[in-house]
Amino acid sequence: MSVLTIKDVTKLFPGGTKAVDSFSLEVADGELVCLLGPSGSGKSTLLRMVGGFETPTSGLIAIDGEDITRTPPEKRPTGMVFQSHALWTHMDVAKNLAFGLKLRRLPADEIKRRVEAVLELVGLGGYGSRRVTQLSGGQQQRVALARSLVLEPKILLLDEPFASLDQHLRERLREEVRDIQQRVGITTLFVTHGQDEALSMADRIVVMRDGRTEQIDRPDVVYRNPQTPFVAGFIGTMNLIEGTVSNGQFTRAGFSHPLAIGDGPATLAVRPEALDIVPAEPGAGKVHRVTDYGTHGLVDFDLPDGKRLKAMVNQPSQFQPGQGVNLMPRAVAAYRNDIQVFRSAA
Repeated sequence: MSVLTIKDVTKLFPGGTKAVDSFSLEVADGELVCLLGPSGSGKSTLLRMVGGFETPTSGLIAIDGEDITRTPPEKRPTGMVFQSHALWTHMDVAKNLAFGLKLRRLPADEIKRRVEAVLELVGLGGYGSRRVTQLSGGQQQRVALARSLVLEPKILLLDEPFASLDQHLRERLREEVRDIQQRVGITTLFVTHGQDEALSMADRIVVMRDGRTEQIDRPDVVYRNPQTPFVAGFIGTMNLIEGTVSNGQFTRAGFSHPLAIGDGPATLAVRPEALDIVPAEPGAGKVHRVTDYGTHGLVDFDLPDGKRLKAMVNQPSQFQPGQGVNLMPRAVAAYRNDIQVFRSAA
């Protein structure tokens, strides 16, 4: 059953800037969907329209079949967690959480029960009397999450909630938030420009570009089978090689690979982990740099025309800068006119 419906939504700002362009999405009950894209792709604007903080120029937004397109934020069954936390520093933690419940005129004992329960849920049991300024950045973000969850919304909206935190804390909190989301079973729309967050947290990823959808699918599918060159280059590390196909062979700068598509220009895409390289003199390329990560190595090498590619290797010590190498792709995708026209699996 679809809980959230976004249908043909467009947002125009003054001056004619089109932030979101005919966007449609269905989010199922209990699903966590991530809006992923570069800055300016429209993902935060879209989230704010779902939360009621922006009004669509056209289109429909519905929750459980009820049109909420122009319903004010305080009357929507949504809870939003902002990047900036937006907590009241003059209040303690419990009062921050209770504020919205008091506006709804809930009984005092019900407010106390809900506040204590949600603090336990986010791992802050016993922190109710602490001032917000006494908390770490990660604890403040948990309070922001708890303030939304205590309202028991149908839809949880997360707007890059970990962007201001350090890498280690981001990784820990995204695991905790995903665990809480699954335990509560709350439908969630999550905005990020971080690929790792999207790949590790989402049930589905919506890759956005210029206010439009490039691809919607499970994280593993988006990573392994990107449908456009933009998705291929944006998700993870990808070697994108422009060349020409003639008589079933893709060629560029001394490198060739069989490709079962018609003649003409094409872009070949291959992940570093799906690209084997072997020492060869003369080779299709020359090693530029070798990086040893302990568990694996990454070799940067250049084709004769200067195009730089990357390959993941198990034994980085066998490669040295200046060494000739040949390329042996094990899985490739090919694009023409921004459309995938060929894909081989490893």
